[in-house]
Amino acid sequence: MDAGIKTEPTFRESVDLMFNRAVALMDLPPGLEDKIRVCNSTYTVRFGVKLRGSIHTFTGYRSVHSEHMEPVKGGIRYAIGVNQDEVEALAALMTYKCALVETPFGGSKGGLCIDPREYDEDELERITRRFAYELAKRDLINPAQNVPAPDMGTGEREMAWIADQYKRMNTSEINANACVTGKPPNAGGIQGRVEATGRGVQYALQEFFRHPDGVAMAGLNGTLEGKRVIVQGLGNVGYHAAKFLAEEDGSIITGIIERDGALVDDGGLDVDAIRQWIANHGGVKGYPNATYVEDGPVVLEKECDILIPAALEGVINLTNADRVKAPLIIEAANGPLTAGADEILRNKGAVIIPDMYANAGGVTVSYFEWVKNLSHIRFGRMQRRQEEARHMLIVEELERLSEHLGEAWTMTGDFKEKYLRGAGELELVRSGLDDTMRGAYQAMHNIWRSRDDVTDLRTAAYIVAIERVASSYQAKGL
Repeated sequence: MDAGIKTEPTFRESVDLMFNRAVALMDLPPGLEDKIRVCNSTYTVRFGVKLRGSIHTFTGYRSVHSEHMEPVKGGIRYAIGVNQDEVEALAALMTYKCALVETPFGGSKGGLCIDPREYDEDELERITRRFAYELAKRDLINPAQNVPAPDMGTGEREMAWIADQYKRMNTSEINANACVTGKPPNAGGIQGRVEATGRGVQYALQEFFRHPDGVAMAGLNGTLEGKRVIVQGLGNVGYHAAKFLAEEDGSIITGIIERDGALVDDGGLDVDAIRQWIANHGGVKGYPNATYVEDGPVVLEKECDILIPAALEGVINLTNADRVKAPLIIEAANGPLTAGADEILRNKGAVIIPDMYANAGGVTVSYFEWVKNLSHIRFGRMQRRQEEARHMLIVEELERLSEHLGEAWTMTGDFKEKYLRGAGELELVRSGLDDTMRGAYQAMHNIWRSRDDVTDLRTAAYIVAIERVASSYQAKGL
């Protein structure tokens, strides 16, 4: 191969390269850098399930990157391309992600080599239960040691099956529901978990736009209102991020990229209508109210203000990075930019909000669900009505005073109704997620803007996370 041609690193190599760039700027004790970098263990399982009259053998993985805190946390993805390197890289990202947003977990990840679209619901349940059995009997599913969650190709349904399988194997475990997060609300889940990662992307962008210096570095100004947004992948994360940005922040979704092509409309796309079209037709092709582009990835290169890759890793790489025009990229997926693409875009002046921060909404709300399962009470149940009663005292006093002041003072609009409404579980989950995303960004921002040797948010995020992991190990005497 020509020595002048740059080769693309693998996803795992990209994670290691970004890790190395950060630790080069840190002063870690001898040996601790390697301890943090390496993946502690990976379990490979091969199991058979009798389907359609024959035995089908499946291969799955569960990787534990760091046990500086336990339990370890990380999703399980169902995809045909799942492999050990990918799972270990994702586990490493989970370690750094949990440290960055200060959830008390180590990093883990799981995967099953399967295309879930090729199986009906009954078959998927049998496969999932057997996979869960193989992991649980080795404590790779356990509320105190290893707590999976949904990822690409899995969702509430699969998590409910896994939780039920664990409970069948551990009938006297009172905290069994905490063995997995991302469950349906009626099966031990929590309000707001499905939307959590997409909501976290929204909160991350809101916090970014509260800091004018970062906005100016991206060549932007103002707020999210009117900003042109392109989203790649209208799955759970991309859909919720696009929906909330359009409906609540006034952003304009000008492009949506899916497996079978892309839709573009500079006037703005109807996210809900397109989501429904995909559900009914299996893709975006044929959608009547936008321009269809058969070569979907080329829309990554279309002019916009914010680009949200929310699908697979490596979609922006050495082959297309120099043509990407977005001044602000937020990584809603894990690893959508390769290390090479990251360098090209940074050199062009683009600001990249890194995946370990941008998509941390999922693990943050998973943490809330885990705490709810351990405490055996939903959030808001103890304090909601007391909060409403306290607010009522103020409103009644204001109404009494208004009788003396007449028309000179009255409460406006629906103020009374809004003020009297106590926070339920969904409101508290959103509040906790917003607070978490704000705090994590501020920690990154402080490093980014205060150190001349830190020129990007990704390096700042790694430094914050690695420092926290290192402090945890040192506190244990390692």
